[in-house]
Amino acid sequence: MLAEPVGPTRPRIRPADQAASRAANRRWWDADADDYHREHGDFLGAADLVWCPENLREADAGLLGEVAGRRILEVGCGSAPCARYLAGRGAQVVAFDLSAGMLAHARAAAARTGIAVPLVQADACELPFRSGSFDIAFSAFGAIPFVADSAGAMREVARVLRPGGRWVFAVNHPMRWAFPDDPGPAGLTVIQSYFDRSPYVEVDADDVPAYVEHHRTMGDRIRELVAAGFQVLDVVEPEWPEGFAQEWGQWSPLRGEYFPGTAIFVTRLG
Repeated sequence: MLAEPVGPTRPRIRPADQAASRAANRRWWDADADDYHREHGDFLGAADLVWCPENLREADAGLLGEVAGRRILEVGCGSAPCARYLAGRGAQVVAFDLSAGMLAHARAAAARTGIAVPLVQADACELPFRSGSFDIAFSAFGAIPFVADSAGAMREVARVLRPGGRWVFAVNHPMRWAFPDDPGPAGLTVIQSYFDRSPYVEVDADDVPAYVEHHRTMGDRIRELVAAGFQVLDVVEPEWPEGFAQEWGQWSPLRGEYFPGTAIFVTRLG
């Protein structure tokens, strides 16, 4: 059974460890899955790999390299349009997400498209897969921004990859943490320190965390990757496409003109 909607929430300055973050975000995304897909489903597509709100697509970017015949893991798949896109190109894909609500949308989309991939409900910090099981792992804004133990998530991805395996993931660009989540002019003014790693926590009426997001600086991300055994091959900072008018939350043409909203880390194990 899906969680009841969390209702109105409010930001609070408070810690949130991995257990609190996992419980809050599972509840949030279960409750929000329907609204999320009503708002963003058309943009994401039924079987497409869109890396970010800047509309960078794998068909154009080729960040994963050759996928046909490769065994691939999608980390934080949501309704799994990315996994279905890769399956349609000959990859052997397994997709997982923390949220049962998101996975329900993935099953419905599989029925509509006729493209089915194995779906697993799991936590990015506790992967239920054998070591050395995959050639490639990737995530388009799934899981990584929402885990307290992001270094542990990097180690888990490294564990399930084969030597030389590729790990590519897109997250909010770290510099965005200093700015408010506002697509308009207010979103151009710094309001907090880039170096403040306190999590963003929203609580419900009972003061229980209902949504948690975690910040890591650019250096933090690279250090966590290197510590897990990855080589950083590239960091892609997509520019806002000329003439592209669609907004997504804090992403907008106005903000995209001045600074990046997304960072995509392209890495290799070993």
